[in-house]
Amino acid sequence: MLIPGMMTTTAEPDYWSLLGLGPEADADQLKRAFRREARRWHPDLNGNDPVAEERFKLVNEAYAVLSDPRRRRAWEQGDPDRGRQDDPFEHGFPDFENFLEVVLGEPSRRSEVNAPAGNDSGSWRESPVAAPPPPPPVRAEEDLESIVELTPEQALHGTTVELNLEDGTVVELDTPPQAGDGWRLRLEGVASGGRDHFLQLRVLTDNGLRIDGLRVHFKLLLYPPDAALGCAVEVPTLDGPVTLQVPPGSSSGRLLRLRGRGLELDDRRGDQLVEIVVVFPADLGDAERALYRRLQELALEAEDG
Repeated sequence: MLIPGMMTTTAEPDYWSLLGLGPEADADQLKRAFRREARRWHPDLNGNDPVAEERFKLVNEAYAVLSDPRRRRAWEQGDPDRGRQDDPFEHGFPDFENFLEVVLGEPSRRSEVNAPAGNDSGSWRESPVAAPPPPPPVRAEEDLESIVELTPEQALHGTTVELNLEDGTVVELDTPPQAGDGWRLRLEGVASGGRDHFLQLRVLTDNGLRIDGLRVHFKLLLYPPDAALGCAVEVPTLDGPVTLQVPPGSSSGRLLRLRGRGLELDDRRGDQLVEIVVVFPADLGDAERALYRRLQELALEAEDG
């Protein structure tokens, strides 16, 4: 079954897939994967990208659940109320090094030099999502950053963009050809006081296609039975919908290629990559829960036998 559009609050992420691990991972592997993904998606390192902010929150939530035996057990059993706490990033995102120091309990080099003797890193050691109020978030206006939306054709060939700065200055610039969603362009010294201004490009279609050069990306949301058994689904492309055969045993993160379904320039044609994202309904019925518990029992029996 294909779930149209992007992920909503009615679907739950696969925490193992978010960290690139499987249930057999030990505590050290979990820490390493969390550190890697937190660095990859931390907002301070992604130019106020709202997609990165949401992914960073999910990575933090994944580690909080999987590193806590009680919460992990509740999640694995399909408990819809597994002790989620309020959003710890409601008021902003802490510095990346401080964040890792508090969550993992591993003092950074900076804190080893500057912290007074006996300094404690705080309550996050016990729970990554139970944080004291973090510093104010980094905002786009402080970084002098604007988001510019382009069509696939504008991104492919380049286009002229007119930018109105806060002091009334109007800047006209040409975007580079074969640009992609998430590209960040620097306009050196154009803002007041000689500061730089950044443009972040958004190249997304209404049906969820993300453009990157000649290549097109699409996230395909599937329920577990369809991912496990395989299915035929309809996915959008720039040329209209096509039927895609999803192989059995497809996990989150698996990429399926639709050759020649990207953008075309001269004699070159890009592909479309379809990323599988396995999601779980938040409102499982009793019969569905019973089936998942039975699957869990069978998996344990297979490991023991």
